[in-house]
Amino acid sequence: MRHLISDDELWEEFAQRALIRVAAEGADFGEVLTTVEAVGSGGSHEWHEEWTATAERLALVAGSCAARGRRVSARQAWLRACTYLQVGCFPLFGPNGDPRVSASFARQTETFESAAALLPFPVLSLEIPLGDARMQAYLCLPDDSGRPRPTVVYTNGYDATVHEMYFAHVPAAIARGYNILIFDGPGQGRMLVRDGITMRPDWEVVVSAVLNALLPRPEVDDERVVLGGWSFGGFLAPRAACFEHRIAALIADPGQWDQRSNLAMAMPAEKVAQFPDGVARSDLADLEAQLRTPSAPAGMRWRLLQRGFYVNGVNSLYDYLVDMTRYEISPYAVEISCPTLLTAAEGDPIARGAPALHAAIGPGRATLLRFTAAEGAGGHCEAFARSLYHQRVYDWLDETLSV
Repeated sequence: MRHLISDDELWEEFAQRALIRVAAEGADFGEVLTTVEAVGSGGSHEWHEEWTATAERLALVAGSCAARGRRVSARQAWLRACTYLQVGCFPLFGPNGDPRVSASFARQTETFESAAALLPFPVLSLEIPLGDARMQAYLCLPDDSGRPRPTVVYTNGYDATVHEMYFAHVPAAIARGYNILIFDGPGQGRMLVRDGITMRPDWEVVVSAVLNALLPRPEVDDERVVLGGWSFGGFLAPRAACFEHRIAALIADPGQWDQRSNLAMAMPAEKVAQFPDGVARSDLADLEAQLRTPSAPAGMRWRLLQRGFYVNGVNSLYDYLVDMTRYEISPYAVEISCPTLLTAAEGDPIARGAPALHAAIGPGRATLLRFTAAEGAGGHCEAFARSLYHQRVYDWLDETLSV
């Protein structure tokens, strides 16, 4: 994807995370552009300061509009403020837990829930037990009739939050008459930022806890519950579906295979299969030291040493890669028994495992849906063509569930 906002690789990546929410009232192009311009040649501190300033300006606008009964204006301003608060935190990620991230996340929740109270459909805030912890979740309903409806449960990715999931998933589901539950599990959102609970591979435990809380609700048709996952959730949701069979259909955007395959970015391909055997900790320490230099690719440094260490709860590249080898689906994929839709977008490296998962599940149960750059749907999670994504996915889902 060509640069639209900034010549800086990382600033462009983060700014595009805001731009893709324009269609769902989560951003405005001009606000994104002027905020990045205000950052100028600044670093992480300036990035956080400018995005936070834009968000707080909008929060004041929202409060003023709400006080005067301007519900739509207030809602839209609060939603954009929520986006900008999240985007401002990205470069602060790291294993030491920058206190600005936790403060901003709390503020994101405030602005989102202020907006949610003004939406034209019910949004129920839930606290789902997982052991001694609680997962933050929102159950969104097309109306307040209370009648049971087919319900989509969406699993989050690796660095998004439940609030970002709203923009990517909720309006599309509501417009088609589906309930939708969005949540953050371990290593995601509040569980990571506030509670320090990091990612885990046995996502079936997480999804079972969500279904235990969801299925007894009268608004939910318990025969038509769908499990979806986007970004890293495209691994986590299928992994859960290998063990949890109370779901009527599965969506993985994109479909993924064992995470061991991603180790090739850090070591020779011939060593990946046997890792950690044959790879010394010192070998990866040298690579880690190189990634910390100013000349290293900023995106790789952020994804591995900041985001990766933070989400997985590790402090070295060696330990991070060892931890990622625990994320396997190959021994279990044959157990996925429900109709499954796997996406694969052109130019999305995360989607390269989709054909392997498709083959393991079997063509009779799994459908592989490809998106192309010529359609404007290239890149990770079809980010700039979500309308096309929703059209194809929900058409498949309507037919699968006989909606």
